[in-house]
Formats: sequence, structure tokens, C-alpha cells
Amino acid sequence: MIPKNQRGTAVNGRRQFLRWMAAAMVVATLPARLWAARPNAAFEGENPDSVLKELFGDIGIQDSSQITLKVPDIAENGAVVPVTVATDLPGVEAIYILVDNNPTPLSAAFTLSPKIPSDVSTRIKMGGSSMVRAMVKTSDGVFTTGKEVKVTIGGCGG
Repeated sequence: MIPKNQRGTAVNGRRQFLRWMAAAMVVATLPARLWAARPNAAFEGENPDSVLKELFGDIGIQDSSQITLKVPDIAENGAVVPVTVATDLPGVEAIYILVDNNPTPLSAAFTLSPKIPSDVSTRIKMGGSSMVRAMVKTSDGVFTTGKEVKVTIGGCGG
């Protein structure tokens, strides 16, 4: 039997334990939800056209000056090429980075929430000099911009 002055402590301890268990269960289910929307077939595409078809189907893709793509003109090491994509387009749902001449052109995919800024940064691998394209999917369509990048040391298998 629990002494009268310690009964509240025992009940509070059990409640706290149940709260922690519920929180742990929520955290444990998050990765499954986050990976569920990963475009696996697009990441396995071997040419830019098949990747675009897999990602967007028959939706028309428009050039946009509202997308900022920061990538070096000359990448000294193709294994680590820094890329930043930012946009002020409304209703951004996802940002994709494609490297046309890579063995698998889709290098990165970001699914965004409307509550965060549409600005992503990453490092990608490039097998050689190629066009790097940023694709931004919004509620109004798909928009793109691109830049040619020269690679001096190979990254993908180089």
C-alpha cells in the first residue's frame, strides 16, 4: 500500500510515463509517413524525359524568372556541388533538382509545407559537365530554371 502522502506522486509518475510512451509512438510513426511520398520510380529514371514524365505526367513545364538557382559555373569537384533553390512563387508544393547528364538525373526532391519558406540547399554529385535544373511544383503548375555547370573532377563514378 502506498502511503497517503505519496499517492499523488505515483499517479503523476504513471501519467508522465503514459505521455512519454504516446510521444514515442508518434515519433516512431513519423519516418513511415515522411518516406511514403518519395518518388522512387523518378529517382531510378535513366534520362531527364522519363524522370519528368514520372514526376509530372503530361503537365506543361514553364520557364520562370521567379526561381533562383545558385550553383557554381565551374565545380572543381563533381562529388560535392553546392546547390540552392529559392522561389517566391505562391503555393509551392515541391522542389526537384535534376542533372541532365547524370546516370540518374533526379538528384534531390523536397516536399514543402506552405508554412515554411520555399528555399532549399543541398550538395549533389555530378558525373561531368551538365545542365542543372530546378523544377518547382506549385498549385498552379510546374516551373523551371536551369544553368550549365562545368565539372573539372568527376563525381558520379569518376
